[in-house]
Amino acid sequence: MSTFPKNRISSANSLWDVLSFAAGIAYTLAFAPFDLYLTVFPALAYLFWTCMPLTPKRGLLRGYLFGLGQFGLGVSWVYVSVHDYGGGGVFGSLLIAGLFVGFWSAFPAIAVYMTAKLPGKQSGRLIFYPLVWILIEYLRGKIVLEGFPWLQIAYSQLDAPLAGYIPLIGAYGTGLLGAVSAALLTGIFIRPKSALYLLIGIMSIWFGGGVLKTAEWTRPYGEPLKVTLIQGNISQDKKWLPETRVSTILQYIRMTEAHWDSQVIVWPESAVPAYLPDVYEPFLKPLHQSAKAHQADLIVSVPSYGDAEGEKYNSVITLGRNEGIYRKVHLLPFGEYMPWQPVSGWILEHFNLRLSHFTPGSADQPLLRAGGYPFITSICYEDAFSENALRGLQDAAYLVNATNDAWFGDSIEPHQHLQNARMRALETGRYLLRSTNTGVTAIVSPDGRILKQAPLFTTTALTGTIRPMTGLTPYAWIGDRPVVAFIAALLFLILLLTRSDKMRLFRIDEKCPI
Repeated sequence: MSTFPKNRISSANSLWDVLSFAAGIAYTLAFAPFDLYLTVFPALAYLFWTCMPLTPKRGLLRGYLFGLGQFGLGVSWVYVSVHDYGGGGVFGSLLIAGLFVGFWSAFPAIAVYMTAKLPGKQSGRLIFYPLVWILIEYLRGKIVLEGFPWLQIAYSQLDAPLAGYIPLIGAYGTGLLGAVSAALLTGIFIRPKSALYLLIGIMSIWFGGGVLKTAEWTRPYGEPLKVTLIQGNISQDKKWLPETRVSTILQYIRMTEAHWDSQVIVWPESAVPAYLPDVYEPFLKPLHQSAKAHQADLIVSVPSYGDAEGEKYNSVITLGRNEGIYRKVHLLPFGEYMPWQPVSGWILEHFNLRLSHFTPGSADQPLLRAGGYPFITSICYEDAFSENALRGLQDAAYLVNATNDAWFGDSIEPHQHLQNARMRALETGRYLLRSTNTGVTAIVSPDGRILKQAPLFTTTALTGTIRPMTGLTPYAWIGDRPVVAFIAALLFLILLLTRSDKMRLFRIDEKCPI
């Protein structure tokens, strides 16, 4: 007999609500730097299990509490950024961090609410949950505020068997298989007599992923490249001070000159704390000539101006054998541009927060070249979005990401950010060079493994060897649309079946109060 109840609002329910908050925390422990990847599944299974019999209103509450646990821990670094480096006071920083957490916590709540609204006697909810969960992840990761894909299921699985699916069906397809695994785990408790078959289903998914991890979707071509990634470790509160500007640039130049034996040298985001016209002649032009003389290419992040008045870009330029410029396309909401004006502007002004205001670059920019090969460029937050890495990938030999995570201090954010960047390497089958100001600077292999990594908060140069890669993974060909279309079609089919009262996969015992 099933152990699921009809929802009753009673004192007993409060405990399940509190445990939903705890389950949200357990979910986040699957991600970096904790890396307990298995906790995603019992956390989601708990949420699916306790919310299956709920009314939509009660489900909305329980899903929201799960989200508060998930994002309360998972994006706690917002407070560090606003308070320690954005100039906000304690109260203002707590308020902004709380609003941020509260906003994104609504998405798990919406997933539970939508499932609870499924027509019929709670029929088919266990199939409905993983589908709607990933659909909501897609909306959160791609659509709302131009996307915030943090803490999505697949990112926690980069070192697990499910990672084998990523080059095939991407983060959302892999996330769907993870959510299905959690639903099957829930089914074991609903129907103990079917536990063996459900367990076989879970093991089949995981075994398939393990087999796929051995597949090689892309191949090396050309000669290996010796690369050096510069980690300057410049404190964010000193970086843009006029009195430290010259010493900062000279430090990067000295560290670069010690590695002219490398073919590609990468500086982190905004390594040059001044706009391009102000530093090109005295600093970058001589460096460009030195790089060319040493048969090297230098990849430098420096803000630049546009042609129109008021146009400012977060940019990466190449110096040496090849010259070019890339202007950041996918800007960071509330960090590089202000959505929801004038409300957001008033809040930041009221709390005296100092943020940048950049213009987005064009989506059809030509690829930069270094080491004799074109590469995909991303700046900071852009590495969280697959479309940025897929644009022009057929011609690209490797990926480069310039990041400055100094804004988040010694929090969990730099580790999560590296996890997001690793996903791009695995999706594309390309090496990734990731240069950061304070860490985590790393060289990532095409299968998503970290080959070399610099310690956090150290001034260092990370040197290694990569291979130019060619070919496309299946995911690079198809992108996310087929997975999203499949989910939408299956959800539509379930709705049709439940409305016709023909779907009776799981029946709910309405006697036990949760």
